[in-house]
Amino acid sequence: MGNHRIETIAPGLHFVATPIGSARDITLRAMDVLASADVLAAEDTRTLRHLMEIHGIPLGDRHLVAYHDHNGPQARPKIMKALEDGKSVAYASEAGTPLVADPGFQLSKEAIAAGYPVYAAPGASAVLTALTIAGLPTDKFLFAGFLPNTSSQRKTALAELGQIPATLVFYESPKRVAAMVRDAADVLGAGRSAAICRELTKKFEETLRGSLGDLSGILAERTLKGEVVVLIDRGNPAAVNEISIEQQLKEALTTMSLRDASEAVANANGLPRRKVYQMALAMGKDDG
Repeated sequence: MGNHRIETIAPGLHFVATPIGSARDITLRAMDVLASADVLAAEDTRTLRHLMEIHGIPLGDRHLVAYHDHNGPQARPKIMKALEDGKSVAYASEAGTPLVADPGFQLSKEAIAAGYPVYAAPGASAVLTALTIAGLPTDKFLFAGFLPNTSSQRKTALAELGQIPATLVFYESPKRVAAMVRDAADVLGAGRSAAICRELTKKFEETLRGSLGDLSGILAERTLKGEVVVLIDRGNPAAVNEISIEQQLKEALTTMSLRDASEAVANANGLPRRKVYQMALAMGKDDG
């Protein structure tokens, strides 16, 4: 017998957060919703069935609808019909909180537009778990999901995000994380603090902390496995003295090209390379 209660829950759409690793991280309320909803929907029906079996939650004769990024247009009408019939529908993503880099937004949007109540049974989130243990500021943070695949597009995105005065949080593939951190060091400055969290709440959980340059060096020597969250500290605009930066550029330009000088000064001050490069260009125009 599990810890759930079977009870009457309100008609409408109930988003249910599920564990990101340890199955025991599910909440009592989430179990109640999964045990009591008229209809169950899931990003991965096998994963939800397994989770319910672990906690002794019976499926019974209830419908279990698969709903994910690839079948949304086909599956949404079934869920909307259940809501139209006044039923309670529980939706769970494969792991973590629905809509946070997981399916559910279009479903939520359509349900709200049709006037149906939407609820959440909160719980596990890789974003918040990583923020808790990273050792970086949490007063302001921005979750930016996955960065683009190509290096040039990734660098452009990082340059834009790097100006935001908040801790940046990304999801990343273990196959791409080394390239992503290397690009972040190039664009945001090798001295900027960061953390890499992998396999959160699982057996081989690990957190690497240090500067982007240090972490890039570590990843050049080893390959990470599992699900990865990368966090990058905000820059420190108040510490940037433009006169000092210009002086450093003048000195560097006596022995380096414009591009190399910009990169060297940017890395030394933990600044975005693009910003320093633009300053160097402006200095050249002024001198001309």
